[in-house]
Amino acid sequence: MNFDNVLKFMVEAAPQAFVDWLLPDSGDNSWELLNTELKLEPVRADTVFFLQGQSRILHLEFQTEAHSKPAMPLRMLDYWVRLHRQYGCGIDQVVIYLKPTQSPLVFEDCFEFERTVHSYRVIRLWEVEASLLLHQPFLLPLAVLAKTSESERLLARVARQVDIIEDRAERSNVAACLQLLAGINFDEKLINVYLKEELMQESVVYQRIVAESRHKALQEGQELGLNKGLQLGLQQGLQQGLQQGLQQGEQRGESTLILRLLTRRFGMLPNGLVEQIRQLGTIQLESLGEALLDFTQLSQVEEWLAVNENP
Repeated sequence: MNFDNVLKFMVEAAPQAFVDWLLPDSGDNSWELLNTELKLEPVRADTVFFLQGQSRILHLEFQTEAHSKPAMPLRMLDYWVRLHRQYGCGIDQVVIYLKPTQSPLVFEDCFEFERTVHSYRVIRLWEVEASLLLHQPFLLPLAVLAKTSESERLLARVARQVDIIEDRAERSNVAACLQLLAGINFDEKLINVYLKEELMQESVVYQRIVAESRHKALQEGQELGLNKGLQLGLQQGLQQGLQQGLQQGEQRGESTLILRLLTRRFGMLPNGLVEQIRQLGTIQLESLGEALLDFTQLSQVEEWLAVNENP
């Protein structure tokens, strides 16, 4: 899973919490989120914001894997040059690794080549005391990845703290971030013991991820449909072929999204069930997309298909 959206949402929702954690001596509470798409050839950083009191930029990169292409030291130098060229001020750069590993790559904190030397800060989250992340709502999702001798107990504690957040919108957003990030270290069944999926589904970040997944699936399906439409157009007429291809692309995109959501909830799906869903029409897929929000067992999906699938 790509966690960029979750982590970006967390930082943008509570940037001061990250400033206080990562720059505890700055005393700076006047920040401004900056455009993360840097100039030149478009390269998008994870999070960039400006500390107005110090006239400095804080740039964060979150990594689940040690390997990066290009290598992280070169990437951080590239980011620094682009940021400095664009804003002309001091820059604090921090790479935060989320997933425990023994790879030597997570210990690299400097780019060196001939006369060029550039250093940055590295945080291996599993070495950070969890207690440091338990005092701000949008740091709680990171706490379950931090250092602890009793990981399940820590997950339960963090879940309890999320439950007592007074603002419901904030509570649902933090819960969604927690459920997604906890998947790095914990089994989904264990996560569901402590977290309520209904609360997560109310969150802005969850809806954003679903919407982006839907858009990507539809786009992939439409591209597939367009190609097929062009082929049919050569044989039967371009206009007819394009129309049919786009319709099939939309159906393919809808079915792909439904299958992703079902797989996330119930695990690997039987091949026969997958084929049944792929045969559904667009209207049926939309109905299934609404119905699956209420499903708690895979058998409910099978029952729905028995009633609603094509004759």
